[in-house]
Amino acid sequence: MIKKYCFLLFVFCITALFAENRVVLPVSFQAKFKQTISNEQKKKIIYQGKIVFSTPDHFKWSYRTPYKKEVCVDGISLQVVDHDLEQVSTYRLEEGLELSAILRNVKLHRPTVYLAKYKGKNYTIQVNRRQELSRIAYKDNLDNSVLIVFSQMKYGKKKINKRQMDCDFPDAYDQIGG
Repeated sequence: MIKKYCFLLFVFCITALFAENRVVLPVSFQAKFKQTISNEQKKKIIYQGKIVFSTPDHFKWSYRTPYKKEVCVDGISLQVVDHDLEQVSTYRLEEGLELSAILRNVKLHRPTVYLAKYKGKNYTIQVNRRQELSRIAYKDNLDNSVLIVFSQMKYGKKKINKRQMDCDFPDAYDQIGG
């Protein structure tokens, strides 16, 4: 009988935990990532590196393989530093991975898995047992399947210094504005 009550209490707690139907982002996080992009012909390219996120939608993706590049997003512009080409491209941000906005639209699909629809795209978001972001899957504008898997996630309670969020590159790199 006690086991039955413990089980019911466990189910109630789990249900209450997920009842809000939302995933809460911390003020900041840092993690390693593996990004797999697959096209309709099942060809894949796999990128790996480190990501730094700070609210509201500031990202710094530091790719290490197969190419060394950095992608910095400040909510207004996107800067891509391609170290192999020694080139920096800056674009006005029209669309990007607006993680905070996507997460405001999630619906619980099953424990630890949420679904969201945002700007006509479907996203699958998975969290780990500590409710930390662990995976994001979606189709990009070229109809490629994108899967981003986070590891060694470290959530923070403070915004990350702006300087750490900037892309670093030598002055000698070619710069292309957009």
